[in-house]
Amino acid sequence: MRARPGRGAPGGPGMPDSTGARSPETGADGLPFRVRPPRRPESGDIAARDRVILSDHDLAVIGRAVARVRQDGTDDRQDAAAGGSGPGPGPDPPAEEPRETRPPEPRCPAPPPAITQALPAANQAPPWGTVLATTIRLRARERFWPATTRWRVFSALILAAVLFCGGAVTVALTRGTIAGKGAAGSAQRAGTGRAGTGAANGGQPPGAAAIAAAAAARTAAAAWMARQVAPAAIVACDPQMCAVLQSKGIPAGRLLLLGAGNAGPLGSDVIVSTAAVREEFGSRLTSVYAPVALATFGSGSAQVAVRVVAADGSAAYRRSLHADAAARRAVGALLLRNPGLRVSPAGRGDLAAGQVDARLLSAIGALASLYRVDITGFGAPAAGASPGVPLRSADMSPVPARRGRDAAALNSVKRFLLAQQANFRPADVTTVRLASGQTVLHVEFTAPSPLGLLGP
Repeated sequence: MRARPGRGAPGGPGMPDSTGARSPETGADGLPFRVRPPRRPESGDIAARDRVILSDHDLAVIGRAVARVRQDGTDDRQDAAAGGSGPGPGPDPPAEEPRETRPPEPRCPAPPPAITQALPAANQAPPWGTVLATTIRLRARERFWPATTRWRVFSALILAAVLFCGGAVTVALTRGTIAGKGAAGSAQRAGTGRAGTGAANGGQPPGAAAIAAAAAARTAAAAWMARQVAPAAIVACDPQMCAVLQSKGIPAGRLLLLGAGNAGPLGSDVIVSTAAVREEFGSRLTSVYAPVALATFGSGSAQVAVRVVAADGSAAYRRSLHADAAARRAVGALLLRNPGLRVSPAGRGDLAAGQVDARLLSAIGALASLYRVDITGFGAPAAGASPGVPLRSADMSPVPARRGRDAAALNSVKRFLLAQQANFRPADVTTVRLASGQTVLHVEFTAPSPLGLLGP
């Protein structure tokens, strides 16, 4: 019979295309399907089975199988995350049998009656949907359960590695601490022992000696500033030096802390040059901010210098200092010609050179108009002071008009000096006895010396 289009004809739906002029009722061997005995499917029939059409029932079975596989995988992952052992992969549940035994309804036009009758006899295997569902479940079992096992193995390995590394780090740190303590103890024994004691550092390590030298220089500078620097002067210092100054009685309100957002020491009267300050400002410390040193303590990197801050810059301060020295020389020459003033040879040289502070020159001139004044000498400049820094102290005594009036004359001069205006009032007036046995007044002014008090 000639097959109509769409029912087993070449190119029709549901059947493979045939290549040749054979009738659709005959197979590859030329025998009609009706007379061919039933046989097992061979390799030549694989192509035909690959094209078996799935019914709606088969698709529903496959969908339920896939959903069950996904649920199994989700349960396995939850068991692995919870740390539970969980049941092992057991035997697969029996595949769900189709509820109906009638042949599946094709989704395309049915093949010829001869082919429809021959297919059940040629395919004795289970329905295609059941086979596919079972295959999917088996593949999923092979995939999910080994993954769960690998996760447990990897977790155990990671935990063992963490414990091993933690133990190794602890052992290394313990060994380093013990070794460090042993080395420090050996160095200490070598430094304090007789064989390791050196004359240069007195048995102390070099670092400890440098630290001790810097601390001693800071302490000496703070003590000198507490006595010599004017009570109203603002002091710029690094945090460590400021703490030492406070311990010596200088209030925190007079301290300008460097390195705390301050661009420089401008606004202060004196700056304490320590290693930290020199490192911060470099060459600008002397070329811009503070050209003149009032006193220096220590040496090397431990050196501490007390310097005058130039409000208008170093160049302007040096010009003012030069002009003030010229005015002091002129006043000193006038005092040397005063008959009521007697000055020692060393003192005469200081007056002529303009080395005496302007405030001290004014006090001597006022006393010489009232008393006969004997100037024993002027105080020496502080250690490390820059050249041209004025001398701010002197030993003097009035010559009494009558014998036995020495004490009264000294008290009278002392009251006179302390009654001067603030700019010309001495910071200290004390009675001292010299090595020669003479009793004099020690008159001293504070630092830094003001410039321009004597005029042009």
